[in-house]
Amino acid sequence: MDIWEANRLVLFIAFVIPGFVSLKTYQLIQPGAYEGTSERLTDAVAYSCINYAILFWPIVAVEQSELIASSQALYYLFYVVVLFIAPIAWAVGWRFLRTREFFQRNAPHPTSKPWDYFFGQRKSYWVKATLKDGTVVVGLYGHNSFAFSAPADEQIYLEETWLLGENGAFLRKKSDTAGVLILGSELSHIEFRS
Repeated sequence: MDIWEANRLVLFIAFVIPGFVSLKTYQLIQPGAYEGTSERLTDAVAYSCINYAILFWPIVAVEQSELIASSQALYYLFYVVVLFIAPIAWAVGWRFLRTREFFQRNAPHPTSKPWDYFFGQRKSYWVKATLKDGTVVVGLYGHNSFAFSAPADEQIYLEETWLLGENGAFLRKKSDTAGVLILGSELSHIEFRS
């Protein structure tokens, strides 16, 4: 059985590509744990079928019309929308629904870790990070800072590091430093200040 035969290739494109596009789009806008290849192929086919179920009547209308004879460009553009644009729209719409309060009453939030939720808001904070060995690192989590976890281990980059006074006040910015990278595996806890 050769997948590259024309009819099999069309089936592959029709039943894998829309689902793959949806999965990749959702993965980009809502990072999380990665699944194995076999699960992803099954999901891609399932999401492709959902895409066709939602677009069933427009597809039937286009196929029963004379659109291919009157305007091949519009006909092929319609299928570009079906194969690529609509799956992106479903993924964006699904994420939008999952982040709404009314939806979360009956379903979990799509962000699996508080770390990702908090840092996903992209706000600036003064940070006091306590490491497992008791060391305290303070600095600014600003617009040039970065924190990410899914699917990797948690890490935080603070664009500025500061000296901490005995009373817990931030004294001054350290000179000759480009910030600090803190590994999540070394963290005990983090305190954020406005």
